[in-house]
Amino acid sequence: MIRVLFVCTGNTCRSPMAEAILRHKFSSDVEVKSAGVYAIDGNAASLQAQEVLTEKGIQHSHSSAVVTKELIDWATYIFTMTNGHKNMLTSAYPSSIEKTFTIKEFAEDDPNGDVSDPFGGSISMYRETYQELEKLIDKTMEKIRNSEW
Repeated sequence: MIRVLFVCTGNTCRSPMAEAILRHKFSSDVEVKSAGVYAIDGNAASLQAQEVLTEKGIQHSHSSAVVTKELIDWATYIFTMTNGHKNMLTSAYPSSIEKTFTIKEFAEDDPNGDVSDPFGGSISMYRETYQELEKLIDKTMEKIRNSEW
């Protein structure tokens, strides 16, 4: 079983949406979790993230978590939302270097691309981030399937 960990900053916007999208679309293929480099354990996803997921008919229940060594060790793949997140993880957990990528780097071979952060923004910004994540996740799963199965 492939295990995917999505990582963002606070684990209330991008990574919970990515987790929910992947679980919704590919639950038979993967296990998925999310965490944040500066998360506070136990926070719900942002109201806007919850609203967008509900609009898309995606079941979701989220409690934020900080990145831990246990999560790093658990994951087959770690997908970060930004290069900054990737650099923080690979610096703190050197053993994760081979399995840590920005999602744009993995999905689109774009080593400099970051997923836009909707934190504090309008619902339309969250919808745009959702669309971006959905496309990246579809491409990511295609690549994983081609290499793993």
